[in-house]
Amino acid sequence: MSHRVSILSSHFTPVSAVMASEREAALVATPSDSPTIFDKIISKEIPSTVVYEDDKVLAFRDITPQGPVHILLIPKVRDGLTGLSKAEERHIDILGRLLYTAKLVAKQEGLEEGFRIVINDGPQGCQSVYHIHVHLIGGRQMNWPPG
Repeated sequence: MSHRVSILSSHFTPVSAVMASEREAALVATPSDSPTIFDKIISKEIPSTVVYEDDKVLAFRDITPQGPVHILLIPKVRDGLTGLSKAEERHIDILGRLLYTAKLVAKQEGLEEGFRIVINDGPQGCQSVYHIHVHLIGGRQMNWPPG
């Protein structure tokens, strides 16, 4: 079992088989009020390589990077925002903050030539952690269409 799958399985509905991919992880993930892996990273129960932190947002390196730079940006307070499809008007400020912070981190990481922002939503969007998060990916030429 991969390290990521092992960590992610701590907040999934129990599964008996080893998940071979993020797609499979997304298909078994379910929204819950239980702490997610990201809540555990915020509380420092699980270590991460933090690249940016303020009072509202935490940014850290993805443990399975899809490019030379792959950073996850998360709100420190979930506030019911498990995915973009669950956003309400009260989430406007944090959603804008996540994107602005992604721009700051991209500059900090030297991504002047460009980068990609990804927000996975729901099983078909390949969301495997139900705590909204922004993927900042760069340092290589991206292709279109994605995934």
